[in-house]
Amino acid sequence: MIRWCKVHVAISEANTVARDNLQDISAFLVVARERSFTRAAAKIGISQSALSQTVRALEERLGIRLLTRNTRGVAPTEAGEQLIETVGPHFDGINAGIAALSGLREKPAGTVRITADQHAAEDVLWPRLDKFLPDFPDIKVEVVIDYGLTDIVTEQYDAGVRIGEVIAKDMIAIPIGPDMRMTVVASPSYLTGKVKPLTPQDLTNHNCINLRLPTYGGLYAWEFEKEGRELNVRVDGQLSFNSIGLITKAALGGHGIAYVPEVRVADRLAEGELIALLEDWCPWFSGYHLYYPSRRQPAPAFVAVANALRYRGAALAATSSKPKSRK
Repeated sequence: MIRWCKVHVAISEANTVARDNLQDISAFLVVARERSFTRAAAKIGISQSALSQTVRALEERLGIRLLTRNTRGVAPTEAGEQLIETVGPHFDGINAGIAALSGLREKPAGTVRITADQHAAEDVLWPRLDKFLPDFPDIKVEVVIDYGLTDIVTEQYDAGVRIGEVIAKDMIAIPIGPDMRMTVVASPSYLTGKVKPLTPQDLTNHNCINLRLPTYGGLYAWEFEKEGRELNVRVDGQLSFNSIGLITKAALGGHGIAYVPEVRVADRLAEGELIALLEDWCPWFSGYHLYYPSRRQPAPAFVAVANALRYRGAALAATSSKPKSRK
């Protein structure tokens, strides 16, 4: 009997260690992917100090450092990267398997995380989600605004939204909007007494409102194409924003020429509050797509959201000339 008690205690201790390892590794993976204890703690729902102690306890049990810590954040060590590569996919598989169980419910349930730029989120995602969500009360949707080309796998998004021509080939892409184009606009007050630009190069003589993209760290070069000729023009001016909405407001206020999605200013153009310029240099291109990894098995909640977002109209520019790339 004494021997059996010792065996039972040994088994219990072994199970406790294994359980602690699984929980602590899961916490480590979140920190490694977020590159921040603060963001990871908020995501998990525990205090930053508790999360830090959890990771340190794991490092002590393994006898090796998994993260480097400095004032700018954290990053995996070589050992940490190896742990992420070997066990990370298994944890992702477990989470996907648990999420798939919601398919046995009468209605799908779960959280769907999507990254998109502001224009796509406001004008494409929200109108569809506004109608979709009341019928699926058990589905939660998190939309994060980001103009960069986010790595949705590393950042643990279920999907991203970008225009079709910048999506990697190993992703599954679903169209969620019609073909679109950018347009150059200015207010009548700005153009009063000025010579309108007739070519993209003429923009260098004007006060232009820039867009700064976080991915490249610089200002976005305006893209044009006419009769197979492509031009990227770097403009200059008093104002720069990382928001299309603010760029549009500045243009309406007469502060310069803007380069924005045409659909975003269609009403302003129709009412004469803005005037379109260089229209023959602004071709149509592939519109917004919802994209996700081809190797990932979509959860029922994600499938429901994707079906609601899918664009079923005809392409507006099937025969139009389209630029090779749009950032």
